[in-house]
Amino acid sequence: MKPLILAPGLAATLLAASLAAQSPGWDADWPDTDFDNRTVELSEIRSGGVPRDGIPSVEDPAFLRVAQETRLDAAELVVTLALPGEVPRAYPIRYLTWHEIVNDTVGGRPVAVTFCPLCNSALAFDRRVDGRVLEFGVSGNLRNSDLVMYDRQTGSWWQQATGEGIVGEMAGADLAEIPIWMESWESYRSAYPDGLVMDEPDARRPYGRNPYVGYDGASRPFLYSGEDPPHGIAPLARIVRVGARAWPLERLAREREITEAGVTISWAAGQASALDTAEIAEGRDIGQIRVRDAQGRDLVHDVMFAFAFHAFWPDGSWMLGN
Repeated sequence: MKPLILAPGLAATLLAASLAAQSPGWDADWPDTDFDNRTVELSEIRSGGVPRDGIPSVEDPAFLRVAQETRLDAAELVVTLALPGEVPRAYPIRYLTWHEIVNDTVGGRPVAVTFCPLCNSALAFDRRVDGRVLEFGVSGNLRNSDLVMYDRQTGSWWQQATGEGIVGEMAGADLAEIPIWMESWESYRSAYPDGLVMDEPDARRPYGRNPYVGYDGASRPFLYSGEDPPHGIAPLARIVRVGARAWPLERLAREREITEAGVTISWAAGQASALDTAEIAEGRDIGQIRVRDAQGRDLVHDVMFAFAFHAFWPDGSWMLGN
């Protein structure tokens, strides 16, 4: 049987009909969301297979002192947030994998610590926009396989990888990013023996288990139909993104430290992949990185999959070295 090929005009008509059929469902589920105000096409957004808040965010998390934490393995990943003048906080990936967003307040500053497993993207944002404090939840939708967040104050949708409002009242707004980094539990507790670590949420989840077994070794991302990265880079290869530049983690592991484009990126062994084996603690060692400027200050960055960088920064620079 020959494949069905639609004429351009008919394809456009069917796409419009599809969107029309899709939008009423969204209107019913999202009565406070202004779908006419958007910066992206609605056709780019698709369901991830769970409803709104089917992956529940965490609000006002409890914390333990480092010496009180006994559940984490030395190689397990944590997201470190160290605001000036505040006790550092670690947010274990074993919890973020199942909740994806933590709404916290640190030293009076409202923050959102986020993790999208499908893109391996961990970012933190200031939750204030024009003086208004927002609380974020998981919409259940994806764009380029990346988490689409929503805020409970306006019902607007936000792209986790970029911190940009994409649909609703807040479309076009940008969340201020806060420097964080992923490191092993051993690295964190050695650096911050008097630090804090997020306690286990009061939810029925198999914390410590990876629901995406073997994902970072797959050939294609989940629910992604965009282009592969250039230069023969595998879609699920990790890269370090700083702005619109991407350094392959493979290069960093080989060179250990790189100073280019005004940043210094260092690599060290000892951190397990959260998207490899069924037990997060048993994942293969992918190493951990720090990104600093010429003055030694930590910089906003992301360790994400190559396909996601190419999808959101199609004109970005690939720092491949010689």
